[in-house]
Amino acid sequence: MSRQIYVPPGGPPQVERPSPEIYAAMGEENIFRMLADFYQLLSQSAIKSMFPRTEALLDEAAHKSGAFFVGLLGGPPLYHMQYGSPMLRGRHMPFPIDDSARTVWLDCFDQILADAPENYRFPPQHIAGFRNFLYAFSTWMVNTKE
Repeated sequence: MSRQIYVPPGGPPQVERPSPEIYAAMGEENIFRMLADFYQLLSQSAIKSMFPRTEALLDEAAHKSGAFFVGLLGGPPLYHMQYGSPMLRGRHMPFPIDDSARTVWLDCFDQILADAPENYRFPPQHIAGFRNFLYAFSTWMVNTKE
């Protein structure tokens, strides 16, 4: 049985990009560490079946995500340079992502952000704006209705 693909109304959300001051404060190494820790949380979450089961493949997925976030947060466009266009919605289409899965993903990111200033030099004044970006943009990844 094939699933019905849900398309959020209005297309990709028009949301302000995170401040490039985030990259300036954190640098690539801290962004990659933050995403590695985030993926470790995801691999133990209620949506762990959407993520690689082996440590090596999970590390590779976290690295790809880190490359994306480096560019998003104001650094060089590493993801584009290494892998091409992110095509995020298309890359997530094999996984049935509903509002519950989105909430789990956001909760894991919130756990990382709770200590991000201390752990990754994430500028505290930009956490709310980054969180707003994640909350808005993640609606575009939802492809299945519950």
